[in-house]
Amino acid sequence: MPTLEEIVAYCDRRTRLAAFPDFAGACNGLQVANNGRVTRIGAAVDAGLTPFHQAVAAGVDFLVVHHGLFWSPPRPITGPVYQKLSVLLHGNCALYSSHLPLDAHRDIGNNALLARQLGLKPSRWFLEHEGEAIGCIASNAMRRRDLRRKLAALYPRVIAIEFGSAAPRAVAFCSGSGHQAVRELGPAGVDTLVTGELREEWFNYAQEHRLNLYACGHYATEIHGVKALAAELAKKFHLPWDFVATDNPL
Repeated sequence: MPTLEEIVAYCDRRTRLAAFPDFAGACNGLQVANNGRVTRIGAAVDAGLTPFHQAVAAGVDFLVVHHGLFWSPPRPITGPVYQKLSVLLHGNCALYSSHLPLDAHRDIGNNALLARQLGLKPSRWFLEHEGEAIGCIASNAMRRRDLRRKLAALYPRVIAIEFGSAAPRAVAFCSGSGHQAVRELGPAGVDTLVTGELREEWFNYAQEHRLNLYACGHYATEIHGVKALAAELAKKFHLPWDFVATDNPL
């Protein structure tokens, strides 16, 4: 039976925890410990009360999430924060969070997997944050209508804003929030972006700059990395794993 220390050490290395800069206040890595042993891996997008209840009920004692419990400034451990910690502690469920490192990872990251699920191969990276590129760009031979059709088959809700080329030669990917990515498309030589969510202002910007923007849901575009890391852990340490899904439509 693997120890918590062994699994955390593997996750830290695999996600380049020590070297990868995240947004100010993000707390990647082990956020809540358990009794030191791990028997079942879980993956969820968010550190929420309902996912915690579901994970504990499934026997998960090491849960990987994309959006962790702790962001600055520190919050009092009262109300929902207390309830969430209580569920984890009473359920002996450790919590591991990986945010930007799991967006940008070349193998098991959200953006690389977004591209691959469309049959595309990331060829270059863009959208730098403190020297690390987060988004990826893949060469593309699909017509725009075929790209939209594939996305609609993969995601329950796709908002398509189509003012760019009908046959884009490349597609950019930025999971979750795409607000920072839109202005970077032009300098990167790309007119098509697949992302999670966008602000209202980007509609006019897309019209004026002739862009194709596809918003497929913040939650829905960030299930891939935690699933991939959990599956990899399960294989390496010979453990079962579960994905803890929620009905998050955003």
